[in-house]
Amino acid sequence: MIWNQKAAIGRLIRLISAVSIVIFSMQAASAQEIEPRIALIIGNGSYGAVTALDNPVPDAELMAQTLEQKGFKVTILTDASQISLNRAIAQFGRDLREAGPNATGLFYYAGHAVQSFGNNYLLPVDASLTDAADLSLVAVPAQAVLRQMFSAKNKTNIVILDACRNNPFEAIPDLNDNGLAEMKSPTGTFLAYSTAPGAVALDGLDGNSPFTKALAREIPAAGVPIEQVFKNVRVKVIEETQGQQTPWDTSSLTDDFYFVAQEEKTKEEIAEQQLWESVKFSTDPVPVVLFMRGYPDSEHIPEARALLEKIINSELDQGTATAGAQAQQEAPPLEIAAAEPEPAPAPEPAPVDTTKEQERLIGIAQSSGTAGDYQAYLDAFPEGIYAEFAVFELKVLAEKAERAAAAAQAPTEQQEIVVAAAPSRAAPAPMGTELTWTMPFTSGVDRLIGKSIEELVTLSPLFPPIEGLPEELWKEQSCSNCHQWTKEALCTQGQTYVNAGNNDAVSKQHPYGGGFKMNVRSWAEGGCK
Repeated sequence: MIWNQKAAIGRLIRLISAVSIVIFSMQAASAQEIEPRIALIIGNGSYGAVTALDNPVPDAELMAQTLEQKGFKVTILTDASQISLNRAIAQFGRDLREAGPNATGLFYYAGHAVQSFGNNYLLPVDASLTDAADLSLVAVPAQAVLRQMFSAKNKTNIVILDACRNNPFEAIPDLNDNGLAEMKSPTGTFLAYSTAPGAVALDGLDGNSPFTKALAREIPAAGVPIEQVFKNVRVKVIEETQGQQTPWDTSSLTDDFYFVAQEEKTKEEIAEQQLWESVKFSTDPVPVVLFMRGYPDSEHIPEARALLEKIINSELDQGTATAGAQAQQEAPPLEIAAAEPEPAPAPEPAPVDTTKEQERLIGIAQSSGTAGDYQAYLDAFPEGIYAEFAVFELKVLAEKAERAAAAAQAPTEQQEIVVAAAPSRAAPAPMGTELTWTMPFTSGVDRLIGKSIEELVTLSPLFPPIEGLPEELWKEQSCSNCHQWTKEALCTQGQTYVNAGNNDAVSKQHPYGGGFKMNVRSWAEGGCK
C-alpha cells in the first residue's frame, strides 16, 4: 500500500475548485428573481336548484391557506355564480400572462361538475337545468381554464378538480354519466382529479373531503416532487375510503415542480459533502485522514473511521497472505523413500520479502511519533513502500519543532501546551491489575495523579489529539465530546492494548499525558472492575 500524499492533496485541490464552481452557480441561481406563483381557488356548495354540498367552501378555504403559506398569490371565490366564475377565470388568465413565462399557475375547484359529450363542466351555484342541450349555457366549461393557461404560455400549470361528488342531473336524459372525463391539456400541465374518470368522489364527513384533506397535509413536505405528492395523496385517500375512491392524475410537465423546495445547504455543508463523496470509496488512507482532520465534527466521521480501519485491515490481511504464500512456496517438497536416494540439489536463494519488516518499522514510527524512528525506516528502506509517507511525517514533525522553538522564546500558556504535547518514549510505570474504575491513579503525569478513570473521561486534553486541530475544537473541551468513553467502551479499548502483547499500542503519547494508556491496559487486565 503506497500512501501517495502529494497525489491525494492534488485530488483534494481539484475537488475544492469544483466545489467552488458549484457554490458560485448556486449563488447565481439564488440571485435570480423568485418565480411567481398564482392560484385561483373556487369552492361552490350553496346550490339553489341542485343538491347543496357541505364541504366545498371549507375545502377551498383550507387549500387557499395551505397555498398562501407556500408562496402562492391566492384568489379565493366561494359560492360563485356563472358570471363571477367566468370573470375570475378571465382575470386568472390575465394575471398569468402578466407574470411571465416562468410563472406557475394553479387552479383548484371544489363543487359540482358533470361531463357531457366528453367535455367537463363546472357548475356555478345559480345553475338550473331541465334539458341537456342547455348545459353549456348555464355551466362553465373546464376547458376555459386550460385555454387561459395555454394563452399565458407559462411553463408550469396545475389543475386540481375535487368534483364529481355526485351527479345532480341524473334525472335529465343524456346527463346520467357519473364522474368527469379525462381532459387534453397543453404541454407543461399537471391535471389532478379527486377520483378516477367516470367515478364518484366522496364529500367527506368531518368538514373536508378526503382528497383535499390529504392534499393539504402533503403539500408542506419539503423536497417532494408534485408527482410524488399526489401519489401520497392517492394512497391516503384509498386507505381512508377503504378503496371506494382512487384519485387520478395525468401530467405533461417538462420541468420539476416542488410545492416546497428542498432545504438548501450552506457552502460549508456542500463542500464537506462533495469532499466525502470523493473519498468514501477510496482504498488509500491518506484522503480519508485528510477528510477527518478537515471536518472533525462531520456526520460522516463514524463512516470515515470505519473506512480507515477497513483499509488498514485489508492491507494487513494482504501482507499476511503474501507472507503465507511465500512460506508455502519455500517449503521443501516431501520425498518418497527410494532404494537409492539421490542427493537433492541445493535450492536457489529465494528473494527476501521485506514487507513485514517495513510494516514493523513504520508501525514503530507511527506509535512513537518521533523523527528518529521515521528516519530509521528511511535509512533501512529509502525506496520502501512507506517512504513517501515517512518523508511527509518528517516534514510535519520538523514544522512542529520550529513552532515549538518559536514558542519557547516567550513563556506563555501556549508554550506549556507545546511542551506537554511533546511525545515521550519513556512512559511512567503503570499501576497493577488492582486498579478499578473509581480508584485514583498513583502513576502518570501530575494531572493524572489522584484522579480515577471515571473522573478523567470528563477532562480536556493537554494538547491536540490531531496535529493541526483548531484550539476551539479541543482546548477546554471534554474528550468525551469526541469519544464514546463509557465504561464498556474503554474496557474494550483496554482489551485491545492487552491483546496487542507488546508496548507499541500504548507507547504513543496520549492527550491526557503519559501513563494513561498503560493504566487503562492494567485496568483491563484486572477485568475492568
